Amino acid sequence: MLPPGTKVLRFMPNLPCVVQAGAVVFARGRCAGEREAAVLQGLLAACGLCEEVPESYIDIHTGLSGSGVAYVYMFAEALAEGAVKMGMSGPLASRIAAQTLLGAAKMMLETGEHPAKLRADVCTPGGTTIHALHELEKGGLRAAVMNAVEAGTIRARELGKN
Repeated sequence: MLPPGTKVLRFMPNLPCVVQAGAVVFARGRCAGEREAAVLQGLLAACGLCEEVPESYIDIHTGLSGSGVAYVYMFAEALAEGAVKMGMSGPLASRIAAQTLLGAAKMMLETGEHPAKLRADVCTPGGTTIHALHELEKGGLRAAVMNAVEAGTIRARELGKN
């Protein structure tokens, strides 16, 4: 519906862009060039991570990172509630849960290590972590998160057709 030759750049941010720690992806239309992409990337870099991707990744990013922020908040809430259940105060548990997520994310970004390796580094034979991870596996955490990303992506694609 745009005039021929219109330069289109489509981008999708997530909520943590508000605190300059978000993730943004963008895709170029066929008439947008390197110059336009560089200008947009320069502007969006202030939001946090900014990556150029194929158009087909925009909806995947929505399911992964746009909606993923809510998955992380739900996980953080569950971590804190587990600590409250065991006797810790709610405000302290929430702060520690947030710092735990921040530290884990920072390690992934700064070390470049695969999350599976970092997870394995935390586990000791017969220790607390491997026992706790077994409970998460019994509860289907990985499958539930993968299904959530899939559902968010599918819904983004449906909304894009309207």
